[in-house]
Amino acid sequence: MTIRSLAVGRPQLMTSKQDRTITTGIKKTTIKEVELELSGFHNDDVGNKKNHGGVDRAVCFYPFEHYAMWEHEHGKTLPFPAFGENLTVSTMLESDVCIGDVYRIGEAIVEISQGRVPCATINLYTSSSQLLARFIETGYTGYFGRVLQRGKITDQSSIALLQRDDFKVSVLHATRTLFLGEDVTEMKMIQSIPSLSKEWKNRFEKKLLKKS
Repeated sequence: MTIRSLAVGRPQLMTSKQDRTITTGIKKTTIKEVELELSGFHNDDVGNKKNHGGVDRAVCFYPFEHYAMWEHEHGKTLPFPAFGENLTVSTMLESDVCIGDVYRIGEAIVEISQGRVPCATINLYTSSSQLLARFIETGYTGYFGRVLQRGKITDQSSIALLQRDDFKVSVLHATRTLFLGEDVTEMKMIQSIPSLSKEWKNRFEKKLLKKS
């Protein structure tokens, strides 16, 4: 498990093809080192605080391995980091990482709290109209973590798995169940994972209510 990119960014104005202006933190700049606090990285923030950010989404991860597939599908090189992630990582695919896993990253300790629910800003930033839909189809969305211990992270920091959650539910399985799943028992099981973020517990609750 290695860091391929460490990046932060403040919200900036971005204009869509329809001349609609939004404020977003998706555009990030790679850096050598940064302090990670409980609320997130220094000099990093989100534009839409209603739907993004918070302590359960303090750190955004995206697997480096997916870049080649997306670039092949869309026939162009994507801006890097393309998906608003703080950490672009190798050998940490959504199928490898479980909800509740605890990692030491440099001096900090981070617990995986949920998958990522992407928004249309990804299409705008990458100029790829189908990327959001493909994220949902594949489950290759990346994921978030909460900070259990503050500390400095560098672009050369090592990553170590300290603890695997007892439920052993991969981010990929949780994401696909949330987006596409129909099995009530499975949804209830994932919802019961103690380390799952409150937001995702609520999302599963809404989905379960529709089934009742």
